[in-house]
Amino acid sequence: MITVTLAKGDGIGPEIMDATLSVLNAAGADINFEEIEVGEKMYLNGHSTGISDKAWEKIRTNKILFKAPITTPQGGGYKSLNVTMRKTLGLYSNIRPCTSMHPFVQTKHPLMDVVIIRENEEDLYAGIEHQQTDEVVQCLKLISRPGCEKIITYAFEYAKRYGRKKVTCFTKDNIMKQTDGLFHQVFDEVAGRYPEIEKEHWIVDIGAALLADSPESFDVIVMPNLYGDVMSDIAAQIAGSVGLGGSANIGQECAMFEAIHGSAPNIAGKNIANPSGLINASVMMLNHIGQNIVAENIQNAWLRTIEDGVHTADVYDLVMSTKKVGTKEFAEAVIANLGKAPKQLPTVSYDNSTPLILPKYQRKPARDKKVVGVDLFVDWQGENPNELASKLQKLDNDELELVLITNRGVKVWPQGFKETFCTDHWRCRYAVKDGKELQKGKIIEVLKSALDHNVDAIKTENLYTFDGKRGYSLGQGQ
Repeated sequence: MITVTLAKGDGIGPEIMDATLSVLNAAGADINFEEIEVGEKMYLNGHSTGISDKAWEKIRTNKILFKAPITTPQGGGYKSLNVTMRKTLGLYSNIRPCTSMHPFVQTKHPLMDVVIIRENEEDLYAGIEHQQTDEVVQCLKLISRPGCEKIITYAFEYAKRYGRKKVTCFTKDNIMKQTDGLFHQVFDEVAGRYPEIEKEHWIVDIGAALLADSPESFDVIVMPNLYGDVMSDIAAQIAGSVGLGGSANIGQECAMFEAIHGSAPNIAGKNIANPSGLINASVMMLNHIGQNIVAENIQNAWLRTIEDGVHTADVYDLVMSTKKVGTKEFAEAVIANLGKAPKQLPTVSYDNSTPLILPKYQRKPARDKKVVGVDLFVDWQGENPNELASKLQKLDNDELELVLITNRGVKVWPQGFKETFCTDHWRCRYAVKDGKELQKGKIIEVLKSALDHNVDAIKTENLYTFDGKRGYSLGQGQ
């Protein structure tokens, strides 16, 4: 028997978890659950992270967490515990299958069978935000080479393991050439190791349009965290309902399984929530821990229940549904179908399903890194960039000189346009003279000079080259 940490969550969490546990128990899952309390009650009882140290200890000891949706209280600056868990436990890969149940669940896309593999630890979900001026707030988008390599390799290994033919990458690297550009670059590098699998890349906006219009043309899609979060919900909904989707969060040591939807407090306690997402997540968990026969039994019973037209309110329709049921009654119908197979939908078989865990990431040799300038971010209430430039040129020294001012990324000096709207947040770029390598002490000189000249410097970003290649973006219009 394996021990799994259990969190019943908030909102509809407890009722859909109880329904799912009844199915697991009836199917003979060999699991010992150790329950912890996380989420809204813990936040409001003084645990700023939504979880206690004792609960963390149980999760880290058992390595497997089965979690219902949890609520992050509004206001108070509370961080999402979902994001914290994924990042703290190193759960870098989020797997979300989105498959049509046509004709038994309404969908415009009867042939849809897509798996979205979402990077789970970084991107804008680093949650590093600062208000820098009266008018401007910043959020840092962090993309790392290890993060890219791990999730993209996982996507190709997943496709290889499960006989998928194509892996597609979504980014916005036509705009974010450094961050999304790195993700795309690594995708091309990793794809070269899997010549038997077709690879393609789409800019995320047109990719999203194609996914919504023709999802049957996709197989496995891999993407950074934010895009993956948005697109997986869209994919689940157009497949039939977000309420049907389960997900796995896989790391080097730990794993977490959950429904993809939230805690829906507006329908909590009414016995109308669909437990299917959590049931499907439990099937992924059973496969992960090697209880494949139980997983197969539950999945086929769930498919048979969907075929029978026994549906909760979110997927009920007058044509294909035969009975509208509540949360508890849906679970009872699944239990009654244990040992049965679907008649029209494909029967699942998990005979050869084993956990897909990749080797530990091996760090690459460091490249030659040189500092060649600094971006000085300034809070300034004026409107004329030429006036600001005259002020900032007084900060030049024998190694650094002002070469560019941007406002919200757009070049406004030199030769800016008067039509460009400017707020109070200015990026002021000082570049090394004559292509030399900069001594970092010269950056301190610029900051000291800014203080002496009453310039409100709010942030600096050093400008680097790596093996001679520029490691920073140009200004828009530069």
